[in-house]
Amino acid sequence: MSQETAAPFRFCPLCAAGLEMRSELEDSGPTTRLRCSACSFTHWNNPTPVLAAVVECVDREGRVLLARNAAWTERFFGLITGFMEAGESPEAGVSREVLEETGLRVEGLSLLGVWDFQRKNQLIIAYHVQVSGEIRLSPELAEYKLIAPERLRCWRGGTGQALATWLRSKGLEPQWMD
Repeated sequence: MSQETAAPFRFCPLCAAGLEMRSELEDSGPTTRLRCSACSFTHWNNPTPVLAAVVECVDREGRVLLARNAAWTERFFGLITGFMEAGESPEAGVSREVLEETGLRVEGLSLLGVWDFQRKNQLIIAYHVQVSGEIRLSPELAEYKLIAPERLRCWRGGTGQALATWLRSKGLEPQWMD
């Protein structure tokens, strides 16, 4: 993702002078980034850590909970995701997100892996979480589905790779959406 499309910032957060694309020598050589013309502030535009959970409902025959975000116009169902907050570990963050969005407490979790999602300038840290209890969706989610692992279909981008990794760990070959 280019610096211009990834960072909509126009002014320095330190001195309010204008930001401009400027090349400067960095450890890896000349690098163009948004930089302040007055105080030399650099907008690094590092990827944002996003936490994702393959939510296995152990009290519902191991079905996986997929949810549809209320802001999505299409009827796509995906993993439970959210941004990691300052001062929390990824494990605490994914447990918080699952609780906030579904009302379910994480009873067990394991790391599935880490994937880059360059289209959104994100780094996805994905976990398999085991839960049980009553599902209560937050207003952020419109609806959910519970799907048996052998009936899941993976999407090619973002968190779809995490779902495929989890399916392989269960001895299932992922089926892909076109």
